[in-house]
Amino acid sequence: MRFPEDVPVLTDADVTLRAHRPADIDLAYAGCQDPAMAEWTTIPLPYLREHAVDYLTVQIPDGWRNDTQYAWAIEVDGKYAGTVDLRDGQGGVGEVGFSVSPEVRGRGVMTRALRLVLRYAFDRLGWDRVIWRAFVGNYASRRVAWKAGFRGLVTVPGGGLARGVRKDEWVATVGRDDELEPQGHWWTVPELEGGGIRLRELRDSDAQRVQEACSDERTQYWLSGMPAPYQLTDAEGFIRSRKHAQASGDAVAWAAVDPVTDELLGNVSIFDLQHRIDRTVGEIGYWMHPAARGRKVMTTAVGLVIAHAFKPIDEGGLGRRRLVLMAAEGNTASAHVAEANGFTLVGTERAASPRRDGNYDNLRIYDLLATDI
Repeated sequence: MRFPEDVPVLTDADVTLRAHRPADIDLAYAGCQDPAMAEWTTIPLPYLREHAVDYLTVQIPDGWRNDTQYAWAIEVDGKYAGTVDLRDGQGGVGEVGFSVSPEVRGRGVMTRALRLVLRYAFDRLGWDRVIWRAFVGNYASRRVAWKAGFRGLVTVPGGGLARGVRKDEWVATVGRDDELEPQGHWWTVPELEGGGIRLRELRDSDAQRVQEACSDERTQYWLSGMPAPYQLTDAEGFIRSRKHAQASGDAVAWAAVDPVTDELLGNVSIFDLQHRIDRTVGEIGYWMHPAARGRKVMTTAVGLVIAHAFKPIDEGGLGRRRLVLMAAEGNTASAHVAEANGFTLVGTERAASPRRDGNYDNLRIYDLLATDI
């Protein structure tokens, strides 16, 4: 192909993909100063203007001329806003990569650009499948891929390479006949408030309080699956895992916090949202920081999440019809939370709750139906 003459213009109502121009160099250089670009891509560091010049005026044109890489400038409101490219393509399977300027993030620009190049890959290049890759933790890229219909996500330990360092990598694909729309749910974590507490998304800054709560003797006794001793790294890993569970559609977790100080008081989650048989159910679990006990914090928190769980999905809720709550026999505090929120004791599983000493407690099963409210 000739560059830029043969570069096809792809467009929808809001986004235009076109050949790169020399006038894009300064904006491309500025975009690569963004910390997220340094963290999640393989651009050189420090990123100099000469790198942008080489990429836009040498590497991209050579890719089109040699049929090895097809890169488009993303144009929004008449200005350069990022790059999206297709590469490889041997055997009918290729890869996609993309980046977008901070100024237009959150507007759906990258998702629309990605759908445009996917259609080009399938309809014009004749590809059967496109692969997306991102370093583990790059939730912004993962969300774009999810919105565009990528599926079958797996984690490849050490699968990515950035500046000589191996990193874990996410990989997902989308096929020619697949719908370019989200598959499953990526749950949001809305702020909920009432009864003197606020529920919000867990943050990295909560790690110390999470460690304190999960190191507590009572928490360790009743939740024997927790690491012991519970280290700060365990707390940090727990917070990261909640983001993954949310993105995978498996669970939603809230930090219960003081509405004035924002200090973490506990955690409440609704999980098992992709139950293997019935995806209209969910299970509630929780733990408390010892300093917050005796203040009805968890009773209030569970009441707040119940309302969200039963709210229809198209209204921003979880669309559940039934919630389950389990408490080891003898854990009277947990049982009180269930009963105070209207749960019904529906049975007891004998010797079903493991203890750290190798013995088992009976497990009390509670449930609550949307029709009970």
